[in-house]
Amino acid sequence: MSAQKDSWVSLFSFLLFCVSSIPTRGSARLLQELSPQEYFSSLQAGRASLAYFSRNVSPGAQPFLEQIENSVEALQDYGISVVKVNCPKEDVSRYCGKENTLRKAYLFRGNVLIRVFPTDALFDVNSIVANVLFALLFNEVKYVETLADLQNIENMLKGRSNMVFAYVPATGTAEHRAVMEAAFVYGTVHQFVLTTEATLLKDTGNDEPDVLSAQLLFCHCQQATDLAQPCRRTAMEQPLTLLNIHRHLKLMGAPLVTEVAEDPEKVSTVHLQLGLPLVFILSQKETYEADRRTAEFVAWQLLGKAGVALLSRDLVDSNVLLRSNVALKTPDEGVPIKYLVLEDTDEVITLVEDKSKVKQIQEDEEEDEEDEDEKENNNQDIQDDQVVEAVSRDKKRELPLEQILALTEETFHSALLETARTVVMFYASWEAVSLAVLRSYAEVADHLKGTQGVLLSRVNCWDWPGVCTKENVTQFPTIKIYEKGERSVMYNGMWGTEELTNFIMLSRVSCPLKLTTIEEAEGYLRGEFPPELSSFRHTSVLGVFSTATSEAKEAFEEAGNILSGHVTMGMYFEDDALALSHQYAVSPPALLLARSGGRSVEGIALSKQSAQDMVQMIRYELLDIFPEITVQNLPPYLQLGKPFLILFSDGDIGQVESEEMLKVAKRRPHQVFVACWLNLRKTPVGRGILKAYFATVPSLPVLVWVNLHAGGQVFKFPPEQSITEMNILSWLEKLKAGLEIPSSTLSEEDWKPPLPAYDFLRMMETTMPELSLHTSHHPGDMPEQHPPKSPGGDTAVPKEPSQENKAEKVVSPGRDLRGTAPRLAAREKQGKRHSEL
Repeated sequence: MSAQKDSWVSLFSFLLFCVSSIPTRGSARLLQELSPQEYFSSLQAGRASLAYFSRNVSPGAQPFLEQIENSVEALQDYGISVVKVNCPKEDVSRYCGKENTLRKAYLFRGNVLIRVFPTDALFDVNSIVANVLFALLFNEVKYVETLADLQNIENMLKGRSNMVFAYVPATGTAEHRAVMEAAFVYGTVHQFVLTTEATLLKDTGNDEPDVLSAQLLFCHCQQATDLAQPCRRTAMEQPLTLLNIHRHLKLMGAPLVTEVAEDPEKVSTVHLQLGLPLVFILSQKETYEADRRTAEFVAWQLLGKAGVALLSRDLVDSNVLLRSNVALKTPDEGVPIKYLVLEDTDEVITLVEDKSKVKQIQEDEEEDEEDEDEKENNNQDIQDDQVVEAVSRDKKRELPLEQILALTEETFHSALLETARTVVMFYASWEAVSLAVLRSYAEVADHLKGTQGVLLSRVNCWDWPGVCTKENVTQFPTIKIYEKGERSVMYNGMWGTEELTNFIMLSRVSCPLKLTTIEEAEGYLRGEFPPELSSFRHTSVLGVFSTATSEAKEAFEEAGNILSGHVTMGMYFEDDALALSHQYAVSPPALLLARSGGRSVEGIALSKQSAQDMVQMIRYELLDIFPEITVQNLPPYLQLGKPFLILFSDGDIGQVESEEMLKVAKRRPHQVFVACWLNLRKTPVGRGILKAYFATVPSLPVLVWVNLHAGGQVFKFPPEQSITEMNILSWLEKLKAGLEIPSSTLSEEDWKPPLPAYDFLRMMETTMPELSLHTSHHPGDMPEQHPPKSPGGDTAVPKEPSQENKAEKVVSPGRDLRGTAPRLAAREKQGKRHSEL
């Protein structure tokens, strides 16, 4: 037992010694015997005294006199004197005159009579002390007989003070005495209420009251502000003794949750000092609010049984904290803290109530770790996914996520309203691609550090599936940009740092950007406007509309909403729009495409009026005429569904070949094919492509025609011919006429993932009903308010919860440790579920 605990025990022992009712040999000497005149002249204002008037002690009065003598010491500790007044035979006054008067005891405060007790009501020391204190504390301890009386007292106390409600089967008992002695000490801090009516126990929430045993409830009325809701109640489960009451009130007065930022081994709270365990909920700054609510929920359930502390991972340097979400410290000296991974708060409560559960959980975790290590070692050399392999290799490296705000179900919608644009990455903490993209996302956050009006955030969909479902996220990862919590734009490009950064920067500018003067429009085409994008190389699209082309203007605005973040779009809709368009030989409605910082502006007439047609047209026109194909830009060219004329080179292509290929590309009739080139040094995957085409890599440069979308035939430009416009066009005519023999034919196998994409959130809802996905809501939705449960009324942990209980489990705040569990524990355990799928 620790030294601090010993100090508390010593204090309680001293308190018990002071109020002990055990008779001592010296107690008889403390009983004063005075005459009536001496007694009344000795009374002091404000001082209480218990007097027994006696003439001749009859044998029947002897037991009472012995108990009076035994109670002297106990009452003296409360400043109450006990006096035996010897009445002379000739005294016929009020207190000495009549025989029945001599069978009573009188309680005075000063010279004012407070209460008259029949001697048969003072049958032992407990009854004497209990009744005397009850009489003196009449204004401090309220006695109630009906539920209405109790509710009236509760309502008066709400928001002001707490209440100690005690039931005793009868007054004058040892339990009654313990309550009165506690009220004498704590009566100025809490309102004490007493009853002997057993029916009130059931009315206060006790379904099976034991009318033979006294009970005490601490009612947390100070925190209650709603008159319609009862005060929370915490029952004292120990017998009603002064020591137990004192201990219970000390626990009720302790902070509900203690915040800790030091080594848990050094932490000491009142709970540990009183011999109770301390539960640590491990937290971190990005989930602090959710973790705080979880800790408070657990604290209410364990009130009086254990303490709860919120331990910050960020402020404590301990490797063991990275793989745990709960820790348990016992009051036993020399016993180390146990770090555990638990699924929900029910397990925490069971952990405290069933000590054998701790050892079982630790053994299960050790077995899981051994299985994971063995599985990892066995599979280390046969990883079939490069992303999984890379993440597995780097899994012990900490991601620098300080610049990225972690959002929860409670903070998601409010965060969207705080910043002009909020970037949200939806991911799963156990999924390999998510973790790989999260690394790129962290680099983006570093690049955009200090950028005004942009907040980078993340939502772990394993922790908060309701949010992800409401936002229609069914695959990981997904990145969306929200504009003041209203309109959202989804990113569907490559996951590289540069691509993500460009998307976020482009999304900062209105799409389309409305320009009001010709000077602004020409500056926009030169890349000078808007200024925040001056450092980014991009092709600008300017739509020019007259008042007669309002329908096309509206379609252009809708197309801008679709392409926001992907394209820079401006719109000019003024009276002099005709003059601007005529500079580039077009008439409104028209598109002006400014490439290479405005050095080349191309005018294109707008014949299509629908938004979707405009989107397709703009996307196509933004493609380079003779692009260098890379892994990053290949998808939009593949989506065209056209044959490829590819020049493979070992390094940059020569100027002559570049000019000749550009001529071919510009002469393409109706853009029937994609003319492009691929640098094998910059894009090494090109060697694998050539091997698939020809079995071996041919001499470079080599020009290839391949139609991936029809037949898959691969044709090789004759190596003996020079790459010129005339030779290429002549060769293409032979291909069209069927005069060339293909070098190879690609397999008809579809280029698709080996397995369909999983809808993980739907699977979670199906296989794990406790993760019901209806708990979050859109901005503006008003969730139904559920009153918090009384901590005294929800302590059982059912083995087979009903559907109602399951729903309640989801609604209760902080019930499932979502804010604390997702780290390495989620990656390990949820990884098993993923393999089962």
